[in-house]
Amino acid sequence: MIHNKHLGGQTVALAHPPSVLSFANVGGKQEQEGPLADWFDLLNDDSFFGEKTWEKGESAMQKAALQQALDKAGLQPGDLDYILAGDLLNQCIGSAFSLRQFGIPFYGLYGACSTMGESLALASMLIDGGFAQRAAAMTSSHFCTAERQYRMPVPYGSQRPPTAQWTATAAGCTILAAEGPGPYITHVTCGKIVDKGITDANNMGAAMAPAAYDTLSAFFRDTNTSPSQYDLILTGDLGELGHSIVRDFFQRDGVTLDSRYQDCGLLLYDRQQQDMHAGASGCGCAASVLNGYVLGGMREGKWKKVLFAPTGALLSPTSSFQGESVPGICHAVCICAEV
Repeated sequence: MIHNKHLGGQTVALAHPPSVLSFANVGGKQEQEGPLADWFDLLNDDSFFGEKTWEKGESAMQKAALQQALDKAGLQPGDLDYILAGDLLNQCIGSAFSLRQFGIPFYGLYGACSTMGESLALASMLIDGGFAQRAAAMTSSHFCTAERQYRMPVPYGSQRPPTAQWTATAAGCTILAAEGPGPYITHVTCGKIVDKGITDANNMGAAMAPAAYDTLSAFFRDTNTSPSQYDLILTGDLGELGHSIVRDFFQRDGVTLDSRYQDCGLLLYDRQQQDMHAGASGCGCAASVLNGYVLGGMREGKWKKVLFAPTGALLSPTSSFQGESVPGICHAVCICAEV
């Protein structure tokens, strides 16, 4: 008999919520100087991470994050049924090259900065569906690789506008299992592409905020819950402007998002001391905050119910050069300490 796990139009309630078995994160120099430094497993002030190029350095971060998560769980690579990973580089080379020596069945993903949510959602459904016992979800970003690909190479020293965000040099990995001590993934909401016509590639917060509002609204509607029922609601990397836009959208609906609503882009750095303009961005922003501060805090009892909703801007250099707008996406994952 087929069990219908769909709630509403976009949300899935997992019948057998997968457990977070282990998690790990890796960061660079700016992350080392930020307020969440103590929540990182590994920090390195070398932006090359011992490699000859920034792109190879990003792959090295992913390798380190996966190995840390495996070690914490007492697992070998062969103990994983799948790994789902992606990044911001063309053809997701940061992930593909980092994993080529592990021998793990691999699904490469591209959800831009929403990739941590996308990979967690798909890994959870694989396990809940009985297609895997253990699966890893992973992603990364690197300031220098992202700048070189999407904007101006770092040595140019181009000026950044106030709306710009600093791409995190970080990676995060979560290993999920069919059984374990928790926290648990109980619901996932697949986002829709939302495009409000923003064309400024230096204003990612405004481009992605409508998608965050759309997905969060769908989640609350599908699950028949309200923001007050969650200890923490965390969007991915909207930064100061995008965070305020989401608040405003909900306010227009008569829903007040109080201090329980936060954004990874506002947590990762000290924006005043580190001059990060509107905050942090990049796949590694949400991934590193989740796989340290959030899951670590849940293990310590700080939160019991977290709604994690990372956001992504689905642009490319080609689309920007052709004058295209920036479509946004957001995938939500509900994480509970108990089931």
